[in-house]
Amino acid sequence: MRSFKDKVAVITGAGSGIGRALAQDLATRGARLALSDVDGTGLAGTLELCRGAEARTYRLDVSKREQVFAHADEVKHDFGTAHCLINNAGVTLSATVEHCTIEEFEWLLGINLWGVIYGTKAFLPMMLAQREGHIVNISSVFGLVSAPTQGAYNVTKFGVRGLTECLWRELEGTGVGATCVHPGGVRTNIAKAAPTGKLAGEYEREKLGVVDTLLVTPPEDCARDILDGVERGRKRIVTGNKSGLVELVSRLLPTSHGWVMQRFGM
Repeated sequence: MRSFKDKVAVITGAGSGIGRALAQDLATRGARLALSDVDGTGLAGTLELCRGAEARTYRLDVSKREQVFAHADEVKHDFGTAHCLINNAGVTLSATVEHCTIEEFEWLLGINLWGVIYGTKAFLPMMLAQREGHIVNISSVFGLVSAPTQGAYNVTKFGVRGLTECLWRELEGTGVGATCVHPGGVRTNIAKAAPTGKLAGEYEREKLGVVDTLLVTPPEDCARDILDGVERGRKRIVTGNKSGLVELVSRLLPTSHGWVMQRFGM
C-alpha cells in the first residue's frame, strides 16, 4: 500500500480517538472511506470532519460475527471492493486476573480479539482475489509486555500480534500485506471510559488512574505514524508515549521487565 489515493479504506472504531484521526488523515490522502462504530453520534462527528472525501458510515458491533461479514458485503456493494482494512475498534477494563469475571473476559475478547479475527476473515478474500490489499491490526504496547490489572486486555493484544505476525508469512507473494501497530500512551478516551471490573477494588482503580496520566500523545500523531509506516511497507509500527521504551525492555528483559515498567508508572 504505497499510496492511499483512491483506495477504499475500512476503519472500525472510527467514531473517536485513533480511528477518527485515521479517518481524517486518510481523507487528506485521497482515500475513499468506509467508517464504522457502535456509536452513531461519534460516527456522525467523524464524517463531518472528513468533508470533501467520499465516505460512508456504518453502525457495527465488531464482536458480532454476522454483523462483520454483512459489513464486508455492504462495503463491497457500496465501494466495489476494499483495499485497506484497519481493525481499530477496542476497549479495556481494569481488573486483576483474580477479579476479572469470565463474562468480562468474554466481553473484552469479543471486541478486541474476535473483532479483529472476524474483520480479517471477512475482508481478506476480496483482497486476495484482487491480489492487492493491506490489513492493519491495532495491538498495543501491552501486546509486547503485560501489565497488572490488564490481564484480559493483554490476552487480546498479544493475540492480535500473533495473528498479524502469522499473516506476515502466509501472505508472502499474494499482493496483500499486514501490519501490527503497538500504540503506547495515546490521548484517547480508552482509559477514561474504561470500567473497573465488578469485583475490582482500590488496587485496580489506582492502576487505572496511573495509566490515564501516561496518555499524552495526540491521536493525530499516532495516525500519521501508522499511515506513513504502512506506505513505507513497515510490518510493525510502534508509536506513542513510552512505546519505544516498552519495545526496548521487551527485547532486553523479556522475563524481568516489571521493575522498569513500574519505575515509569506502567
